[in-house]
Amino acid sequence: MTSAVDGDQVVIRISDSGTGIPDHVRGKIFDPFFTTKDVGRGTGQGLPLARAVVREAHGGSLTVRSEPGAGSTFTVRLPIDGAPVPAGA
Repeated sequence: MTSAVDGDQVVIRISDSGTGIPDHVRGKIFDPFFTTKDVGRGTGQGLPLARAVVREAHGGSLTVRSEPGAGSTFTVRLPIDGAPVPAGA
């Protein structure tokens, strides 16, 4: 995990060196109820809820970059002054 100030934003990056997120799954991970786990092992609510809180309660953004076989990095950007973070940031 790293954190830094980038202009008027706080940027928090959480990385792992795991297997990464496959391309066919990456576009769905923020969809409510999407899960790759077996029935009864996950509700698919964690990432959608996290993104909603970051966006709606804090005016920020939550994104992911991942490469299969090389791990993933989730980036949270939060405005320092409470102003919304521009889309795609």
